[in-house]
Amino acid sequence: MSKAFTKETETDEADELPDEPEPLPPGTKNYMTPVGFKRLWDERDQLVRKERPKIVEIVSWAAGNGDRSENGDYLYGKKRLREIDRRLRFLTKRLEAAEVVDPKRQQGLKQVFFGATVTYANERDEELTVTLVGVDEADMERGQISWISPVARALMKAKVGDMVEVKTPLGPESIEVLEIDYRLPPDAG
Repeated sequence: MSKAFTKETETDEADELPDEPEPLPPGTKNYMTPVGFKRLWDERDQLVRKERPKIVEIVSWAAGNGDRSENGDYLYGKKRLREIDRRLRFLTKRLEAAEVVDPKRQQGLKQVFFGATVTYANERDEELTVTLVGVDEADMERGQISWISPVARALMKAKVGDMVEVKTPLGPESIEVLEIDYRLPPDAG
């Protein structure tokens, strides 16, 4: 069948999706630890140097096989390229806006700031330890919370022994700062 009778579109719904949502409030800096910056950089590098060229090769091969309208390799490859390109745009923006803060250089600080590992007790006498990291690094399983999260905002500028109030969906909760440290935990990388 001639190309004149087939409808091949280079765009579809996936192209119209916006880049990944910006989790940073307007006007805030994109603070990151060196580990978090490296993690995003490595992901971007992997996409640019390995995954994207491999998919481009598959799409080129599939395009040479004729009818593209029912060619699964071609259709999936084009969709995957759009996903990769969208992620690359997001990573590039995040890395360009990143302000790397090394917690190791903040030794001797007596208050909670970005990069601090804080142990605190809540109203139920549970001791929790969290590390304040960038929004792209947050991982609750590792005890890493975004520096703009409600708990982190409540802890900011607090000192050992301070009682601070965290706004929760169930109402305010008081927490007491027990310890402040500026070394990243061993599992942070």
